[in-house]
Amino acid sequence: MEEGVVNEILQGPLRDVFDSKQLITDVSGSGNNWAVGHKLYGSQYQENIVEKLRKAAEHCDCLQCFFIIHSMGGGTGSGLGTFVLKLLEDEFPEVYRFVTSVYPSGEDDVITSPYNSVLAMKELNEHADCVLPIENESLFDIVNKIHQMANSGKLGSTVKQNSLVTSSAGRAKTVQEKPFDAMNNILANLLLNLTSSARFEGSLNMDLNEISMNLVPFPRLHYLVSSLTPLYTLADVNVPSRRLDQMFSDAFSKDHQLIQADPKHSLYLACALLVRGNVQVSDLRRNIERLKPSLHFVSWNQEGWKTSLCSVPPVGHSHSLLALANNTCVKPTFIELKDRFMKLYKKKAHLHHYLHVDGMEQSCFSEAISSLSDLIEEYNELDATKGGPRTDPSRLKIAV
Repeated sequence: MEEGVVNEILQGPLRDVFDSKQLITDVSGSGNNWAVGHKLYGSQYQENIVEKLRKAAEHCDCLQCFFIIHSMGGGTGSGLGTFVLKLLEDEFPEVYRFVTSVYPSGEDDVITSPYNSVLAMKELNEHADCVLPIENESLFDIVNKIHQMANSGKLGSTVKQNSLVTSSAGRAKTVQEKPFDAMNNILANLLLNLTSSARFEGSLNMDLNEISMNLVPFPRLHYLVSSLTPLYTLADVNVPSRRLDQMFSDAFSKDHQLIQADPKHSLYLACALLVRGNVQVSDLRRNIERLKPSLHFVSWNQEGWKTSLCSVPPVGHSHSLLALANNTCVKPTFIELKDRFMKLYKKKAHLHHYLHVDGMEQSCFSEAISSLSDLIEEYNELDATKGGPRTDPSRLKIAV
């Protein structure tokens, strides 16, 4: 909402990407307060937001879904972001709602981020069709890996001057700096791969609504863990292409996940592989069969794979892979968030900042933590079935 932040974007290299007539700003942001973003700015700008949403929708030939990209730790992203999510459900109930949510790290500089994140999660549980959780810590680790490779000379080529991973002096940035542009580019790369089938031809295209249909077996368990390979298409560094089979293996390793998780040691409900480049269906099938023995799928969905092939690879690469997994490995992220929330809430610390906002009551906090606890319990019940016998579905018996 801050005019200064938006004006900075409009004066930067990405200014032509945005339609300035579709932007909504205020003098100040939400002050790291979910209630200000959701209750105050939400009601204040509701008509303006709806008008701009309808205008954007009218220009679409085939409206498949809405994307919401927001942070969870601040006030505007968590509060107004989830207000817009509910607004989309009310105004366009038949259109899928995909949300990319950036979760704060345990060392972030917003003390009230646990409150904001848990309050936002209640809205995500109730109003989103798919949520792609991303952790700042994972993005930072990925960018650091690029820096380390650049410094060790393992990239196989020189790092370009003034690139996203170098300083203006041409030296790799130190890990103390937070390269937000490069971190944001990872998210941009995720969305480019996610929408590639809608933009380019392919032998096995996947509509966005197919992701929700195939990967979300239960309404609330719609959190999809994403991984990208190669990781380095985000920057203008010429990284040697990974071998095709190695690319598939990388997608299931913890180093390539966009949250701090290891899906191979947790339970899969379903998994989608979105491949770009010169890759054949036989390559997909071969790698799925190769990886299946090392992955734990729920007993009732052992063949829970959805695949997509787009013939156009990312610029500078022969192929790439985006994996989306409905996996119980998201649970530790939610548990950690709950623990951080309870440390503050037990002392009722900072509550008065929220409760002075019109429409905000203390019951909002208890309902939000209850919603998160219920979600964690659903994942616990699934995890309890891990390692059970893989039973084949019973077959019909024909009477003679």
